[in-house]
Amino acid sequence: MADSQGPAERVISAARRLIGNVVVMGETRLRLAVLELELERDRLLSLLLIAGASLILFSFGIGMLLLLVVVLYWDEHRLLAIALCSLALLLAAGLLAAKAKRIASQRKLMESTLHNMQQDRRALESSHDS
Repeated sequence: MADSQGPAERVISAARRLIGNVVVMGETRLRLAVLELELERDRLLSLLLIAGASLILFSFGIGMLLLLVVVLYWDEHRLLAIALCSLALLLAAGLLAAKAKRIASQRKLMESTLHNMQQDRRALESSHDS
């Protein structure tokens, strides 16, 4: 019964199966990409909220510490105390900015999706060559 199909019908049937497989594979990769984007969005939101709160508290702490240093040295060396505190803050800010830049360059968005799509492309190319 299966041999009752002609060669053209078998080619059309095989093409339909191939197109169906490509569509299913594309849908799977798209779902993976959406999931990765949602996870990254949630991670970034949490990171921003925690970083913002810690930055505010850290700023208050540093401000109070600098005020203490300036008040301690107000009579003898107030300008030196203010200059050294400013220099320390600028140095710390530069180091943190460099570290943030390094961390930001390490993360690759949708790395898993891109890796799986590259594997799919290689598999299709190798099946096409043989």
